[in-house]
Amino acid sequence: MPTQVGDKGPRASARSTQEFLPVSEVRDGVVILKDGGLRAILLASSLNFALKSEDEQTAFIMQFQNFLNSLDFSVQIFVQSRMLDIRPYVATLEAAYKEQLDDLMRIQIREYIQFVKSFTEAANIMTKNFFLAVPYSPAVTIGKSGILSMLPFGKKNTNVEEANKTFEEQVTQLEQRVSIVQQGLVRTGVRTVQLGTEEAIELLYKMFNPGEEGKPMPLNSK
Repeated sequence: MPTQVGDKGPRASARSTQEFLPVSEVRDGVVILKDGGLRAILLASSLNFALKSEDEQTAFIMQFQNFLNSLDFSVQIFVQSRMLDIRPYVATLEAAYKEQLDDLMRIQIREYIQFVKSFTEAANIMTKNFFLAVPYSPAVTIGKSGILSMLPFGKKNTNVEEANKTFEEQVTQLEQRVSIVQQGLVRTGVRTVQLGTEEAIELLYKMFNPGEEGKPMPLNSK
C-alpha cells in the first residue's frame, strides 16, 4: 500500500511542507520521487577502521575503490548522527527498581540510573547509522504530444494495469542495481539490508522533521 510522508501540523501547514519534499510516496519499500525517479535505501553495517592493521586498512581501501569503480551509476552515502536515546533503557531500569525487594539492590539500581543519566548528558554520546541511496530514473520518451512522462506517474488516463506493469519493470531495474551495490560492499566486509516501507518512511520523516525526535510519527495512508 503506497504511503505518503505526512506532517503533524494543520492541513494548510502540511501542504506547505510537502511542496518542498522531493518525495511523492513510498511503495513496496521503494521511494518514488515527484519527477518519477526511484530510490532504494540500504542500511549498511559499520566497521572500526582505526582498529585494523595497516595491511587490513590498505586492503579495505583497495576493495572499496574497486567497488566504486565498478559502478556505472551514482550512489549517495548518508551518515545519520543522532543523540543516543537512553529513555527505553532507563525505563527498563526503573521497572527493575520497582520490582526489586532488596533494599541494597534498590539503592544500587537508583544510583546506577542517576549515573547513566548524568554520564550521557555530560558525554553527549551520539549514535551513527550509515545509509546508501541507490537510484533509478526511468527513460523519458518523446512523442508527438511532447514528453510522455515516466509511467505510472505521468499521464492521468494511463491504464492502471499497464502502469503497474511499467512500475514493476522499473523496480526490477532498481533491484538489479541494489544487488550490484550489495555484492560490491560484501567484498569490503560491509553488510547491507534494504529498508522496508515503514522503515523508509520513518527515516524520511525524521530527516525532514528533526525537531520531532522521540515523538510518535503520524502517517497518512491511502
